[in-house]
Amino acid sequence: MRVTTARSATSAGREAWRYLYDILFSDESHEHMHHACESLGLTPGLMKALISMQPDESKPMKVLATQWRCDASYVTSLVDGLEERGLVERRLSPTDRRAKTIALTPEGDRTRLEVLARLHEPPAELGVLTAAEQRSLRDLLAKVVNASHAERMDRSAS
Repeated sequence: MRVTTARSATSAGREAWRYLYDILFSDESHEHMHHACESLGLTPGLMKALISMQPDESKPMKVLATQWRCDASYVTSLVDGLEERGLVERRLSPTDRRAKTIALTPEGDRTRLEVLARLHEPPAELGVLTAAEQRSLRDLLAKVVNASHAERMDRSAS
């Protein structure tokens, strides 16, 4: 599958992206995200760290620092906050006894799913679209997301 690059985006594509950006970075979206965090006792940083983790996957803190694009001390702070809430646990690395890996607890997995459910609740403004328009929008956005996933897989395979 060939993925369209930003350079080949049409004027309409750039405008569509601007609309998505406007929606996602609006005051309403910002409030929605903060409400989801507060309702579960999380800060935005803890929420982002939590939803980036996958069930049944343990990662070294060094890998998390790379993925989260932050320094090790901030990863330690985030992990401490998640661990205090019982959402993650530190484990000994199976390959390096000096290193620790971080994994979701069952409570962490449940909370992660709850955060995602709350974040995925659509804004009321989506109601201006008919059911058919909402399905079309869903299908078009899924096509973009699937292309993004395919490109990521291609990059990791090379």
